[in-house]
Amino acid sequence: MSRRLLITGGTGYLGSVLVRQSAALGDTVAATYYSNMPPPQPGVIWLPLDVRDDLAVFQALDELRPDLVIHTAFQQTGPDLMSITADGAGHVATAAARCNARLIHMSSDVIFDGEAERAYHEADPPAPISAYGAAKARAEALVSSAHPQAVLVRTSLIYGFDPIDRISRFTLDVARGQIQAQLFSDEYRCPIYVEDLASALLELCDLPYQGILNIAGAERVSRYELGTLIARAWGLDPTSIPAGLSASQATPRPRNCTLNISRAQALLKTPLRGIRAVLRAVEAGER
Repeated sequence: MSRRLLITGGTGYLGSVLVRQSAALGDTVAATYYSNMPPPQPGVIWLPLDVRDDLAVFQALDELRPDLVIHTAFQQTGPDLMSITADGAGHVATAAARCNARLIHMSSDVIFDGEAERAYHEADPPAPISAYGAAKARAEALVSSAHPQAVLVRTSLIYGFDPIDRISRFTLDVARGQIQAQLFSDEYRCPIYVEDLASALLELCDLPYQGILNIAGAERVSRYELGTLIARAWGLDPTSIPAGLSASQATPRPRNCTLNISRAQALLKTPLRGIRAVLRAVEAGER
């Protein structure tokens, strides 16, 4: 039976892959965009939506009556950071609860201060030190209050190559000498391949799991190590990338955002591959 699925932020990097994968599975897909309507896609209904407008969000979900909502829309910087990333998430959660839709909300590993000397578990409370982290932490609180049965997925850096993501593009520009920048050797993440993340989320739609779930790549790497791996995969000299220390920056950044993904690995059939495994597959011509 076809699922009725709503994807917010459908033109974003993760959202666009979710749209493609869910349509290929035969789902009835509706996806939102903010400003520029994307080209038509078979089996996909596109609708404009500003998640800051609670009445517009309520109306959209009342009309669509989705079985499932995956909320990916966010803003990372700027004056609308809190109103889009936090308040907007609350509006979507309230609307999803009103129409009894299952909700998967996308959160982030930067809700932590990065000072733990271990990987973060689902039970660890947020302790953000950045504006974006604070907005994501606030979003978690609003979603949990409005829709207690929701799944809050904490994930890490999202990367991919078709099209290439902005972090990988930046890395290649640094390796080619087109941008002067350092990649931090003391800032650790668990980057996840966008195809794996989208597949995991669509699998999670059909499972009864509720609450927080860490979904990230299986390999912990520094930003610098990630950059050298991507540069080498593109045939560039990894030694051309200068290393730097996050600890030396004037603005504090969370340094260890490693996520423990053992719960997701036990729950999901979708493999949550590390960066090296993904690069081997891409080199072999696999997605």
